[in-house]
Amino acid sequence: MAGGRQHNLHLIRNIGVIAHIDAGKTTTTEHMLYYAGAIHRLGGVDEGTTETDWMDLEREKGITIQSACVPMQWHGYQVNLIDTPGHVDFTAEVERSLRVLDGAIVVFDAQKGVEAQSETVWRQADKYNVPRLIFINKMDIVGAHFDHACAQVQQRLQARPVPVTMPIGSGSIKDSDRPFCGVVDLIAMEACYFTASQPGRNDGKTLRREPIPESLLQEAQRYREKLLDILTEKDDEDLITSSLLEGKEVPPEPVIQLIRQRTLRNEIQPVFCGSGREHMGVQLLLDGVIRYLPSPLDRPPVVGRHPKKDKDETRKPDSQEPFAALVFKIQADPHGELFYLRIYSGHVKANSRVFNPGRECKEFLTKLYHVHADPSNKDILDAASAGDIVAATGPKESITGDTLCDPQHPILLEQIKFAETVVSMSVEPESSSDKAKLENTLHLLTREDPTFRWYVDSETGQTLMNGMGVLHLEVKTHRLKEDFKLKVRVGKPRVSYRETIKKSKRLWGECHRSTGGTTLFAKVELLVEHHKGAQPIVIENRVPSAKLNATFAAAIEQGIRAALSSGEVGYPVIDVKVTLLDVQLHETETNEVACQIAAADAINHAVRENIVLLEPVMHLEVTVPEQYLGPITADLQARRAEITEMHVRGPLRSVEALVPLARMFDYADAVRSLSQGRASYTMEPRQYAPAPDEVLRKLLGLEES
Repeated sequence: MAGGRQHNLHLIRNIGVIAHIDAGKTTTTEHMLYYAGAIHRLGGVDEGTTETDWMDLEREKGITIQSACVPMQWHGYQVNLIDTPGHVDFTAEVERSLRVLDGAIVVFDAQKGVEAQSETVWRQADKYNVPRLIFINKMDIVGAHFDHACAQVQQRLQARPVPVTMPIGSGSIKDSDRPFCGVVDLIAMEACYFTASQPGRNDGKTLRREPIPESLLQEAQRYREKLLDILTEKDDEDLITSSLLEGKEVPPEPVIQLIRQRTLRNEIQPVFCGSGREHMGVQLLLDGVIRYLPSPLDRPPVVGRHPKKDKDETRKPDSQEPFAALVFKIQADPHGELFYLRIYSGHVKANSRVFNPGRECKEFLTKLYHVHADPSNKDILDAASAGDIVAATGPKESITGDTLCDPQHPILLEQIKFAETVVSMSVEPESSSDKAKLENTLHLLTREDPTFRWYVDSETGQTLMNGMGVLHLEVKTHRLKEDFKLKVRVGKPRVSYRETIKKSKRLWGECHRSTGGTTLFAKVELLVEHHKGAQPIVIENRVPSAKLNATFAAAIEQGIRAALSSGEVGYPVIDVKVTLLDVQLHETETNEVACQIAAADAINHAVRENIVLLEPVMHLEVTVPEQYLGPITADLQARRAEITEMHVRGPLRSVEALVPLARMFDYADAVRSLSQGRASYTMEPRQYAPAPDEVLRKLLGLEES
């Protein structure tokens, strides 16, 4: 398909599928694509044949690692669907996807309900005010309980789940006298069953509607009455309230309209149910995407700043507005980079020049594509418009989070903020001749992934990779070896500590030196204090512009940030506010270098013998059969864990705890051993907290390991 896509924005849905790992996200996505005709056979996660898990490593491990965007058509609507990872190490993929999506489907396991990563992705959706649907998956498994799952969503997520379907039975034929076999559509008040599209093909593609069985009618009416009660709380246009009061039958159309209004305002979340594995319920979920989730026109205009003038700029989702887009993802491979763009306004043609206001440079968009998950499977586009999600080649300077816009109408959209890295691992080429290639490849991977960092340790000369977890760095190592054909050796994972200051200090830093017959002079007075805010380092300038010009002020800030990048022990300094109070400059002997040196001198004095070592503390959730609960909790206490909550989930117990990452590198083997392989766990970074004194002494070499 060449050329631009339809420009009727009412008919576009940009949605994501988000969930805890193993809730059935990718299987649900696969069924949506299959029923919509975007793929012609159903793949399976276990077989490694799904459309969106296209990387070899994803298929090998059976998990999603990179978000994948796939377009499809459903009843005349264009749906751009992004399948995101559930594993916490790849939470940046969820973050950057939600930043550019208009709506989301949140998938929950019908047996386990709300799990740790479910809470994380829900908070991320809250952060970007993304309207969402809920899909209670796995209704066919032992212990599946629709009402309990809905209640957990309400209690643990402070949400308002409103069922628009209900299950017919639960569990499987083997373990239930009333197994899950279909769903009731509470809008049409019909029973829906899902059968094969042709003999010998078990795919649930044919939806058969029948009257609700007599044995279920009373329960279905109860669910519908509750749905209508919730909707009439805010029926400002009297779509259904008068009809209900007069005892009239309410037709589906006004009910759908009212659900849509409330969903778009994030007041309710329509709940669907089914089973991806048993091919049930997904068609109704697709209908829900069209009915209840927003088009680009239903979302507020995007707001940014003018890069030169101190004022807000807005862009409406309109192809006639000036062009504005956000780079939300970069896909790197040995053949080049693919830039994924969400276009918020205007339109852009292939082979056009756009402006990156954050880097003050012009970029070429040489080609535009519509990608089908795997970057090798893409359609060329002549142009793209507001509301579109496309990929482009050509930019050289842009990175994830950058704005691209019309050079005549610049706007700087809010950047995407990502979590701090918590694990590091050394990496070195087997051959010294590959050193430059390794550094170039690491640079490419950094551009692709904002939560991946690397640097060369100035003391040891080691190249260190920093990431969100061990699995995250394993994936990077795999890509170095398999995608970029580098032979590398990696070390054991290590904790990425941070430093902060104990006490506030007000002091002068100075530069007074002669080099090559030139004298450099500058003095800078700083107040350095502990400060926990949205940014790890906050810098405030209280010196009047008449005394300190913008060039020297920028140099001082650069010197401060460079000095704080490595504290007394050698780790980055965070949770610090630096206030520039005064300067002493010389008309001829002060330049930018002198200002940087003076600022760094002040910072070095401020942190000397004044640091607190911070260690990453993880939020851990372990799900375990009750008989193994004792050994699991005893082991956690031995790891310096603070157990915060326990939940009952049928025959299982869920333990939540805060635990230092340094004690958790061997946890996968330990938890398997303690539970005979029957426990599962998830872990995500929660905060940095002061490390015990013995950890600092060990790092300083004052205590034997």
